[in-house]
Parts: sequence; structure tokens; C-alpha cells
Amino acid sequence: MDVRRVAAVIAAVVVMAAVPAVASASVPTWHPCATQQEPSAECATVDVPIDRTRPELGSAKLALARLPALDPSHRIGSLLVNPGGPGGSGVGFVQFGGLASPDLAQLRQRFDVVGFDPRGDWYSTPRITCDAATLFDPALDRFPSTRAGFDALVAHNRKAGADCLARTGPLLANADTQSAAEDIEAIRAALGEPKISWLGLSYGTELGAVYASKHPGRVRAMVLDGAIDHARPMNQAILEEAAATEDALVRFADWCRGAAGCALHGRDVLRFYDDVVARAARGGIWSSDLGRPATADEVSAGVYGHLYLRDDWPVLGQDLAAAGGEFPDAKGLTERNQFLSPIYGAYRAIGCHDFPSPFTGPADMGWMARLVRGAAPHSWRYSEYWDFASGCTGWPVPAKNPPQPHPVHGAPPILVVGGAHDPATPLAWARGLAASIDGAALLTRTDDGHTGLFNSACARAAEVAYLVRGVVPGRGAVCR
Repeated sequence: MDVRRVAAVIAAVVVMAAVPAVASASVPTWHPCATQQEPSAECATVDVPIDRTRPELGSAKLALARLPALDPSHRIGSLLVNPGGPGGSGVGFVQFGGLASPDLAQLRQRFDVVGFDPRGDWYSTPRITCDAATLFDPALDRFPSTRAGFDALVAHNRKAGADCLARTGPLLANADTQSAAEDIEAIRAALGEPKISWLGLSYGTELGAVYASKHPGRVRAMVLDGAIDHARPMNQAILEEAAATEDALVRFADWCRGAAGCALHGRDVLRFYDDVVARAARGGIWSSDLGRPATADEVSAGVYGHLYLRDDWPVLGQDLAAAGGEFPDAKGLTERNQFLSPIYGAYRAIGCHDFPSPFTGPADMGWMARLVRGAAPHSWRYSEYWDFASGCTGWPVPAKNPPQPHPVHGAPPILVVGGAHDPATPLAWARGLAASIDGAALLTRTDDGHTGLFNSACARAAEVAYLVRGVVPGRGAVCR
């Protein structure tokens, strides 16, 4: 739901570079980051309370990375960026090319670009820590149809949550977006900025919207690209996202069948996909990445991971063909799914605060599963909201920020960007979010992929013009 796959690739490189943890309680002390890709990058930390109502629980350190404006004489201010998630690394996004497109050069010229790792993520400490083998069990049925299966799912999630809590401590119960939004205010104050500009992608749109709802007078400009409407009930959001994922898969299949550059050119791609998933469900698809057969859920999640970027479609064709070949290897698919990602613990913990399970038993879970299969007859095995719903069923930490409206009053015009064929965040969500923000402008993309920043030159141009010059797209604006 965020540009998690892109951000994860960028953030994975951060593991190779230490972030200096030097800062006072209020004003960050900047030091060169240990990276050669952006030699001008500066790193620091900012302290924030773990629980603002219980100071005895202590504080957390938020890792920051800053790229100073290349044209300081025309500097506008600080542009805070969040690449999505939950669990994406703003530090990695800034240091390792998140804004490297030439289309975004004006942002580097006119802003101090500041990325941060939200509480519990990556180099912010304490970090949300979970045992990967406890958190994800490939043998677990994520679509149980019986009481025994449902009880097994609940027991697994309770055990996984208890393990995360024991390893992480009190931060786990305070890893919600309401708390993270107040952290943004602490960062703003530490930077000495009267107002901030914001570029949020996917989950970063929810985080930005919550901040704007709480602190509208502190917003100079805000882009919410790949929008989440947190006011939507979970059951509704589950179905809408499942349908969006199916739409993206069908569009890929139509392209692949007719494109000479696709490895499955001329084939019935959806039938081929269904066959690969069915074989995986029988244990017949090996993954050299995992060192064992891939599950159907892992194959489906890996295909989903390729749908984020339109430019990845040829790679998806190759990887799907390899998984269904005479000597199948699903490596290209399974290395794209999130289940064993280093951010999966943070993704789950934050997600269970913000998108808790609506299920009370096998009857309502089974009813919703049938609706999901109707909305997504090919891709039903994986969508992010089902991952939240099934993974949070039985999660032992109470949700602090369940779905609710976050109306924004008194902020300047905010730019919301939504895609008609976005696999992760349906266009209806962008429309709903824009309707909750006074004076919001909605830019609609009719192309493919998740977020305009990574898929649309037209959207990038509009976002830059808005952030730098305050140009707000007109009513009904469309990037075709």
C-alpha cells in the first residue's frame, strides 16, 4: 500500500550504511551520513516520547537524513518525505535515490529534503523486533473456513504478537499513526520550521493526512500520492483493494498476451497464472530463494509485488514464466513478497493499530473471503488489506488508531493523487480522502502502477509545480 516494494529495495541498502545517532533532545545535530551515493546527505536523530500520556515509559529516537537544498539562496524550506509502508524507510529513500528522477530536480534545488524512519522502523530506536519464523508460518491457512482453522489463526497471531511485544517493549503498543503524526510535529519544531512541506506516498498519505488534521496551520504544502482513505470500514476497504489488485493483474495479462517483449506473449496469461498458483498450492513450485517449495500465497504476493511499477511488467512476465516452466523456480516472485522482509514486523504492528481485523469468527471471515474471491477470482490469495485483516485476527495489542475520519480544516490546498488502475490504493480512496480535506485538489491518473511519483511523468510534473510554485491542478485534472 505504499511504495513498500520500491522503498524496501532502497532501504535494504541502508543496512550497509550506519546512521549516526547524534542529536540533542530538541535540535538535531547533523553529521555526514555513511553513504557515497549522496555525499551531501546529513544524518541525525530526534527524541520523542514513546507515550505522550506516560512519560515514565521513556523516549524513542527517530533517525533522520537530510539533503540540503542545492540552491540555498532560493531555499523554500524543509520537504519531509514518507515513502509508504507501514515500515518504509524515509532515511533510505532520501539517501539512495528516491528523488533521483530528473523530473524532480527542482525539489532538490529548492528544499532541504528530509526523510525519517518513523517510530519503530529501521534505524529509529527502539526498533519493532519480531522473530520472522514466529511472525510468518507458510503452512498457516490465511483463509480458514472452519472453527479449527480460525482458532489456529488466532492462536498463531496471539503468539506472534506476544513475541513482538516481548522483543520490542512498550513502543509496540504506541506504534500507531496518531503517535507518528505527533512525531512529525516534533521533527518540524526541531528543524525550526514554522511550516513544513510534505510528500507522502501510499501509507505516507494516511500519515500526512493525520498530521494535517491535527496541525493544519503547520502545513505549507502537502502531496498525498497513492491515497488511503482511513475513514473506510475494513470490510469495504478489503473488497475495494482486492478488486483493484485483480484489475491490475488483468491489465498486465492483456498487455503480456499481446506484447512481443513479454515472455508469455501469445499465451492465456491468466490461465497460466492460475495454473502456477494451483501447482504452488499442491507444493509443486520450487523457490531457490526460499530453499523450499513456494506456497500459493507467496507466489501470489510476489506477483503483486511486480505490479507496483509499470516498468516491471516485462520482469513479471519472465518471473512468472520461470515459475511455471518445466523446471519451475519461483525465485523471481518469492523474493518480491514481503513475508520475510526485515520490515514485516513493523508493517504488521503498525497495520494492526490502523487496520485491525473486522473478523469475530469463521462465519464472518468465511463470508468475506467468498466476497473477495468474487471480486478477485485470480488474485484473491493476496492483497494488502487481507494480509492486515488475517494477520491482525487475534493480535494481542489493542488498536490505537482504527479506521476513522481525519478531516482537514484550515490548511492550504492539499494535492491528492489517485490512480484508476493502482493495484494497492483504489481511485475511490483518493476521492474519499480528497472529499475529507477542505479545498483539496484531486489529480487522477489513468495509467498503471502504484503512485504517480514512480509511474507518471505527468503526475511528477504536477507535484513539483505544486510543491515549488503552489500551482494547484484545476478541477477534474487528469494525467492520461
